[in-house]
Amino acid sequence: MMVSCDLPELDGAEPPTLKECAEAAAALQAGRLVVFPTETFYALGGHPMQPEALAAIVQVKGRDPEKPIALIAADNAAAFSIAHQIPADAHLLAEAFWPGPLTLVLPARDGLNDVLIGPTGGVGVRVSPHPAARALAAAAGGLITATSANLSGRPPARTLIEARQSFGPRVSVYIDGGALAGDAPSTVVEFDDSAGFRIVRAGVIGGDAIAAALGRRP
Repeated sequence: MMVSCDLPELDGAEPPTLKECAEAAAALQAGRLVVFPTETFYALGGHPMQPEALAAIVQVKGRDPEKPIALIAADNAAAFSIAHQIPADAHLLAEAFWPGPLTLVLPARDGLNDVLIGPTGGVGVRVSPHPAARALAAAAGGLITATSANLSGRPPARTLIEARQSFGPRVSVYIDGGALAGDAPSTVVEFDDSAGFRIVRAGVIGGDAIAAALGRRP
């Protein structure tokens, strides 16, 4: 399975080669795991529609299965496809910050695996500006898991060596994106009928910028 990697470069980052895309795509379709670079840290990727891949992520990370796994989408359409409804503010924030390090928690549509869904019934998703992340999301049909490539409780991986030290052969394909400069994770925003929005996790994008994009005071 050959996948196009003709995506824009990000600050010198190069997309994966066609061979790397093919290997990663085959692994994802077979329910195996891959590690890939994003605009923040390295991520542990699996096919979000394959229960065995999601179970493997929980197992290899030593992750609490009650903690939802966020996603990266190839584009806005793929990101919004996971929602049964899209808040108006979500469109505004997507227009302002995607592709970028902003994860939106959207009301999950029917049929998604429980491990993707948080306690309020939402699923987190972002469109990454990193060409490798978007290429691999496309290889998985539009969406790929985006949990950080580290054992639970340890710092996120900024290099491929750190990710390999955590997972070794339990991950089928590693995509090298060099040393990543991520100092903070993506900001996670959830929407609330009364407050409008709330920041679930502080990250790269500050609350003032989010409020400004929505035309509100911080």
